[in-house]
Amino acid sequence: MPVPLSRQHLCERGFNQALEIARLLARALALPLDSTSLVRPKETLPQSKLPWRARKGNVRNAFACTRDLTGETVIVIDDVMTTGATLDAVARTLKDHGATRVINWVATRALKSAT
Repeated sequence: MPVPLSRQHLCERGFNQALEIARLLARALALPLDSTSLVRPKETLPQSKLPWRARKGNVRNAFACTRDLTGETVIVIDDVMTTGATLDAVARTLKDHGATRVINWVATRALKSAT
């Protein structure tokens, strides 16, 4: 499952980079792709615009799941991980809907600057 963008961010960007990465991985690894069950009904500020400590609260309750995942292992795809707040919020949502295990795959890991 790719991490969904909010409607506003999707309209601004025109595409979801996590979805594009997930499509390639699903095809290459012969894995199913579910791009509709994880949704982001809550508009949030861009994480990159917030201080590290504010990011967890920004994405709290931002995600929802529209299907029962009881007993399933879910791979979540995102383009960038910085603090892990978004991936944590997604994992909590998926586990609340029955996922036994949530694995996060990210294309890039951003590090906190020393300044």
